[in-house]
Amino acid sequence: MTDESQGMLLGLAGIVIFSLTLPATRYVTPYLDPLFIALGRASTAAVVAVIILFIFRQPFPNKQQIKQLALIALGVVIGFPVLTSWAMITVEAAHAGVIIALLPLLTAIMGVLIAGERPSIYFWLISLFGAGLVVVYALLQSEQGFQFGDLLLFAGSLLGAFGYALGGKLSKQLGGWQVICWVLVVAFPFIIIPTLMTQPKDIFVIPDSVWVSFLYLAFMSQLFGFFFWYKGLAIGGIARISQIQLLQPFLTFLAAFILLGEGFDNTTFMFAIAVVLTISISQRMPITIQHERKNDVKNISG
Repeated sequence: MTDESQGMLLGLAGIVIFSLTLPATRYVTPYLDPLFIALGRASTAAVVAVIILFIFRQPFPNKQQIKQLALIALGVVIGFPVLTSWAMITVEAAHAGVIIALLPLLTAIMGVLIAGERPSIYFWLISLFGAGLVVVYALLQSEQGFQFGDLLLFAGSLLGAFGYALGGKLSKQLGGWQVICWVLVVAFPFIIIPTLMTQPKDIFVIPDSVWVSFLYLAFMSQLFGFFFWYKGLAIGGIARISQIQLLQPFLTFLAAFILLGEGFDNTTFMFAIAVVLTISISQRMPITIQHERKNDVKNISG
């Protein structure tokens, strides 16, 4: 199996896990403070991350890597979770797919700026077409118009794309699961106090299903999902693997329908097939990587 194929499978596993993030967040927002949802899930995941790093005796990152880990934390531990949790107060999980649909394109752009990837013009055209398909689909499924929550989702997506791209790049040095574990460890001293300040006063009055959803956000969305996602980005290429995210809104719509009873209709199947074809075509488009310390350019066309 080629690196691109392995990256596709790993990336898909990560996206399947991430697709439940918005419905789960939407479900717990009536019971928990949005800041606690975002930072509490990261704090909980950080405890597990420390244990994993200790068990596998991972060496400490160097100073330059710690700086990069801190920047990644701003994107995937603080920025994206906080802003999306805030947005979920007023925006339906299905409607959020309108903005989340831009995440693959934003991640590919960050791959260019951060990792030196150079997708061909055909890749960009297909990516824009795929993003357009998902946006149209999401707009058809949502009865809500533009609102403030959309700005929060866009800002969160921008920060999330930055964290994805930089994390994918750093995973080539540290490893995929090591990166997210160290990111959580680096962020922990800064998020534990806000977490404690916003925790619910009486945890026993909150339904068990809310805590199950919260634990999913902590262990799956904030930790184990990144094991697959960062590894996929590292070995398959950030721009190329990022296009798998086009499937996330469809999976999110399906999850929102099953778990929250939000709208869902038969047009999903047609759009999903079109998006799968778009992703398949994008994988065949040439992408080059300009190495930071070499003058040569390695072609990794699919």
